Amino acid sequence: MGKSLVSKAARLSVAPMMDWTDRHCRYLHRLMSAHTLLYTEMVTSPALVRGHALHLLDHHPSEHPVALQLGGSDPAELAEASRFGAQAGYDEINLNVGCPSDRVQSGAFGAVLMKDAALVAKCVSAMQRAVDVEITVKCRIGVDDQNADEVLPEFLSRMVGAGIERVTIHARKAWLNGLSPKENRDIPPLDYPLVHSMKELFPNLHISLNGGITTLEEAEAVLDAGMDGVMIGRAAYHQPAEILCQADRRIYGQGTDTTAEGVVHAMLPYIEAHLDSGGRLQQITRHMMGLFAGRPGARIWRRVLSEGAHRDGAGTALVLEALEQIAHQSALASEAHAV
Repeated sequence: MGKSLVSKAARLSVAPMMDWTDRHCRYLHRLMSAHTLLYTEMVTSPALVRGHALHLLDHHPSEHPVALQLGGSDPAELAEASRFGAQAGYDEINLNVGCPSDRVQSGAFGAVLMKDAALVAKCVSAMQRAVDVEITVKCRIGVDDQNADEVLPEFLSRMVGAGIERVTIHARKAWLNGLSPKENRDIPPLDYPLVHSMKELFPNLHISLNGGITTLEEAEAVLDAGMDGVMIGRAAYHQPAEILCQADRRIYGQGTDTTAEGVVHAMLPYIEAHLDSGGRLQQITRHMMGLFAGRPGARIWRRVLSEGAHRDGAGTALVLEALEQIAHQSALASEAHAV
């Protein structure tokens, strides 16, 4: 997929989330939206280059447009990891400069790199020389006691100077000492105005806003206010149908809406193939728990899957049983409403 098409897809993207956005999750999300840009979990360059864990790059052809997110801080190693990603067929390779977890800090990458923009520039330059696939960056507005108003424009200036044309900015600082990774997703205050001001300062830079966006309406508002893209994380995972089933029509002006019920039926052949290859049902259904969030029967749907998917021999019959509960509860709710 060409750079311009991936940039168009980046109007809406699902954030890379460790332990969540694996290949099964991405396949599910793609069934809901044909155009939304999907990201892998972060894959570290040492795992690929030193550990030879190339299975981490596995993905289904239908996932495109799909981006690989890399974590690392060694330019040569990141360049080699980028080559692996390009050979695997990813449409974009993204460098993580935003993750605040302890294990990321100990590896000298993630949000701690906000303190060394020069090193980040060397990394992305090496990655760009290694592959033709577009290299992008996901960052925070700053870390710890940095003055974000000063640090962020300097960081972006370095990125532009290194040839970066597209960035995603999580509109919060990362506190590397004193806050857990979970707390770093909520406690540091959001600074949307600062991110919007970066668009004014760097008008030719494609900027996506990340952090705190929980509905498609909010995403539309961000785009209407001048941002080039919106990245949604936890809401897209926990309430995927609310975010993705109308995204093609509302965000891209293309295609028709999908439904959670239709997506479940479309998942069945994929589930069967996974089971036939020796996989377990729970590896897929754990990503489907939020499909009916906010709808009658959602709790029963989750209970049927969570109690049964881990059992030996569990298969598509269990998924259809859970779906029947949704239909039954929806019918009861309609009858009650009619009365």
